[in-house]
Amino acid sequence: MYGDSATIRKILTESGDIWAVVGLSSNRSRAAYGVAEVLKRFGKRVVPVHPKAETVHGEQGYASLADIPFAVDVVDVFVNSDLAGPVADEAVAIGAKAVWFQLGVIDESAYDRTRAAGLDMVMDHCPAIEIPRLAPA
Repeated sequence: MYGDSATIRKILTESGDIWAVVGLSSNRSRAAYGVAEVLKRFGKRVVPVHPKAETVHGEQGYASLADIPFAVDVVDVFVNSDLAGPVADEAVAIGAKAVWFQLGVIDESAYDRTRAAGLDMVMDHCPAIEIPRLAPA
């Protein structure tokens, strides 16, 4: 398991509220759309990163992480596992504090590289599942 409960909690509560969601488009049937909606409901600013650079949930989209003209705290990755490693590397390059690979997105070498670079990382988890668990009962 790549992401213990302490790391999950830290990313969701301490790493910051600006989340770049890689793979987020205006397609409402995609998981990224719904997850971004949940993140917004819990106070996160969700920045779409997709080749189309569409505005989603009221936020301007960007074609790549490098195109975002402000600091990003967490990079949430909704791309196929074979494309996820370069996204993690780009997250390190832009100075993000954490990387989150969604359910089913697994790249062990990217996990190791990202952690070695000093970032927190969770892999094969969904923040929309985890964040409600942190809310006080």
